[in-house]
Amino acid sequence: MGLFTRRKKRTLVIGLDGVPHSLLSRFASDGTTPNIGRLVSAGHLSEMNVTLPEISAVSWPSFMTGTNPGTHGIFGFVDPKPDSYDYRFPNFRDLKAPTLWDRLGRKRKRSIVVNQPSTYPAREIPGILVSGFVAISLKKAVAPMRYVSDLEGIDYRIDIDTAQARADHDYLIRELDETLEGRRRAVDLFWNEDWDYFQIVVTGTDRLQHYLWEAVEDPSHAYHGAFLDYYRKVDLFVGGLVERFGKVSGRKDEGEGLFLLSDHGFCGITAEVRINRWLVENGFLSFETDDPTSLEEIAEGSRAFAYDPGRIYLNRRGRFPKGSVADSDARPIMNEIKAGLAELTHEGHPVIERVFERDEVYSGPEARKGPDLLPVGHHGFDLKGTVKERELFARTDLTGMHTWDDAFFWSKEKAPNDLDITQLAGIIEKAAL
Repeated sequence: MGLFTRRKKRTLVIGLDGVPHSLLSRFASDGTTPNIGRLVSAGHLSEMNVTLPEISAVSWPSFMTGTNPGTHGIFGFVDPKPDSYDYRFPNFRDLKAPTLWDRLGRKRKRSIVVNQPSTYPAREIPGILVSGFVAISLKKAVAPMRYVSDLEGIDYRIDIDTAQARADHDYLIRELDETLEGRRRAVDLFWNEDWDYFQIVVTGTDRLQHYLWEAVEDPSHAYHGAFLDYYRKVDLFVGGLVERFGKVSGRKDEGEGLFLLSDHGFCGITAEVRINRWLVENGFLSFETDDPTSLEEIAEGSRAFAYDPGRIYLNRRGRFPKGSVADSDARPIMNEIKAGLAELTHEGHPVIERVFERDEVYSGPEARKGPDLLPVGHHGFDLKGTVKERELFARTDLTGMHTWDDAFFWSKEKAPNDLDITQLAGIIEKAAL
């Protein structure tokens, strides 16, 4: 391992998955996260929008490439197979744009990137990459592979068992603590390598909020203290990294070259909203059976359908096997869907904040592969693409949901107004060179 000198100009990026600007601001000001609070006082904490849909599978590629899905080509955790209603799981090999670390490598900058979601299976970058979720095997999550044994030796874990965490919140808290310690051990493992750019992502914040969001708002909740304690541990983790970075950064001003961000916002759930059920009830979608299990059972004459988390595709001729919508008929159908969703209410409250059209949010050579419409729910309404459920609204054991607004970005220098996650790679790259 090559030891570095203090003169080398370095960049440190810390990702906190799913942490909303509003919550971080609150914790920074009330003393829950004193280290982050000091950063907020010394720099600029900006609110940020993310690309749609507001899920990690899309947001992280948008961050790492500085492009929207119309260029990088990832539209969801699942994307439709060509000429089919079936779907596939896109992975890092499907990314159509170079990453920030690739571009830095062309300038002879070496990057170490740890627990980066949406980079599985890992491929060679100019440096070291450890993939985050969704990563199935550690052996395929590390490049170069020679570091696999080192990570196994420190009992490094990619993620918690999310299925068990949903049912057992004591397990959730224990495993969140252990995976955070694993991130700390990984920092120790890689810190004395030769690097110009170091990035690490904490994903436990997202897990905590999906299963225990209600705990943060209710002081009487059984896990309220545990929720705050986890954020305190994350704050200590951030504080330790910032302190180490200050000793080696080679920067003139404290905090220069340091960046923190999240990949989407978060809020509590009022109700899940099954978009395919709405399409059925409003005559846009039908199935060959009364109890469909997948979109492959779609009936002839259907005009629209949705994939998670509510991305609406017109059933276009030439694109889908039972396509019934000619391009010339697309506009009135989209207008009808948009108008109908605008009127959707739940217990007297409007459900849909806005319905975007593809060309409003996507640009680039891959844009035509995206959905025709992207509805965005008001905070509290979590859109889903399931076809198995017959109820339009429901609640499950999830208590927190993603939002496309209220993500955050912290930097020493003030970021542009109306910040979007696709701008970050350019800001960070400029600072790193």
